[in-house]
Amino acid sequence: MKLIPAIVRDANSGEVLTLAWMNDAALQKTMESGETWFWSRSRNELWHKGATSGNTQRVVHIAHDCDDDALLISVIPSGPACHTGARSCFEGVPPRMLDRLLETLRDRREKRPAGSYSASLFEQGRDAILKKIGEEAVEVIVAAKGEGRDRTIAEIADLVFHLSVLMADEGLDWRDIESELAKRAR
Repeated sequence: MKLIPAIVRDANSGEVLTLAWMNDAALQKTMESGETWFWSRSRNELWHKGATSGNTQRVVHIAHDCDDDALLISVIPSGPACHTGARSCFEGVPPRMLDRLLETLRDRREKRPAGSYSASLFEQGRDAILKKIGEEAVEVIVAAKGEGRDRTIAEIADLVFHLSVLMADEGLDWRDIESELAKRAR
């Protein structure tokens, strides 16, 4: 029986959730059911992810690698992927840049360190944050109208930064935004 590795990732965030093994039967059941099935090497049998825990994974897309000997499965998880109860089986993976930014901004909002630009925005309140978003949006438009690619990138980064300040102030996460975009893609 040929087993191939199946890398499972969150379809919205791209986060790698687990690495499991599939044979032809597991892949077939996955495609038929729309939920992940794997081959358990320890039990030597097929298993439906979440059959006992309820932590199923709805399959959004299956991609084969260039040699057709590995799979990348994008899923919408309904709970943790790891048998330990962790969201992902992988620990210590550095967060994405936007997640790191939001984490830093939440810290600045909570601790308000002296000399911090973002802390000063939180101190000034929501109106100051919204004003900066408006200013940065205009600067994106101006840059895109003729100031070149590098300037446009810089201004978009400024806008995303200030939108992230608003998100931290509102208690939002990038997953909230990704989920909304995913709904619109359907």
